[in-house]
Amino acid sequence: MVADRLSTTFAALADPTRRAILARLMRGEAAVGELAAPFAMTLPAISKHLKVLERAGLIARGRAAQRRPCRLAAEPLGEVSRWVADYRRFWELRLDRLEDYLQEAPKARTRRPKKGKAHDRTRR
Repeated sequence: MVADRLSTTFAALADPTRRAILARLMRGEAAVGELAAPFAMTLPAISKHLKVLERAGLIARGRAAQRRPCRLAAEPLGEVSRWVADYRRFWELRLDRLEDYLQEAPKARTRRPKKGKAHDRTRR
């Protein structure tokens, strides 16, 4: 069974190393060695991360002689953004309703009949 593209994107984004690689690629193309430099891992390990990102469509690799520069391919991130936007609208509506409730709650408390002498007489 082939996972849907959104699931593949989320799986690729789940790893902090891959997110750091994407953050670096936002500044522009980079070779594998440049991408590996900040990490305490082998080049084959970085290559595995790059393959995951490439399968998810988050990066594209070029070929310039022996150099294989990577660049950010942001379209799958747009899909994630649109998916999250639906939930953002849901939570904004919920928070707006909560705000309305909190603004009305003090007013409702002041409308209640206050306990006083008339109330005390009915208890006797």
